[in-house]
Amino acid sequence: MSDQLTLSAETRERAGKGASRALRREGRVPAVIYGNNEDPTVVHLEEKALMKALHTGHFMNSVVMIDVGGASVRTLPKDVSFHPVTERPLHADFLRISEHAKVTVNVPVHFENEDASPGIKRGGVLNVVAHEMELTCDAAEIPDQILIDLTGYEVGDSIHLSAVKLPNGVASTIDDEDFTIATIVAPSALLSKDDEEEAAAAAAESAAAAESAAADGNAA
Repeated sequence: MSDQLTLSAETRERAGKGASRALRREGRVPAVIYGNNEDPTVVHLEEKALMKALHTGHFMNSVVMIDVGGASVRTLPKDVSFHPVTERPLHADFLRISEHAKVTVNVPVHFENEDASPGIKRGGVLNVVAHEMELTCDAAEIPDQILIDLTGYEVGDSIHLSAVKLPNGVASTIDDEDFTIATIVAPSALLSKDDEEEAAAAAAESAAAAESAAADGNAA
């Protein structure tokens, strides 16, 4: 389960671009908390604290408790916008949720046991199609990652959604069990070798056919 994060915030007295720029100059990040049938709350966060949370690697699929004036608000991060040049955070959106709300989150996919994949041991390459999975689950039981076992996969095999074991109470938003998560593809060197073998086999087959035809002609 993803770790719960905590951030402190202060309410914003003024909104608008000018007020937001002034906050950023002071090392603060404008944000809004919305949802759960309540009015939006406009706040600002310390930039350093937000960056530290972002660098955990699981910020976007973690419950974030935001302390606003001594009151804790349970939220789920929905969006963080960044400056295109400096990459500093410009604004953050948080969805207000109840403790056991059903939420939809994007959870990173990780792979294990590559050394137990015959295809990868032969030089095959893991081609990841979906780096994240969109899942629905209890807000208190958000997984920090989905692990996929590569044991037994050969070159040319595909790993479909049906092969992924999800934790109890967690479901994919995709209904198609044939949805491809990853494939084991042959590297160019292995493809060239296979092509050479196929070409050699075809040449041998053609030579054998020619010899057979010549023998038939001589017999006639």
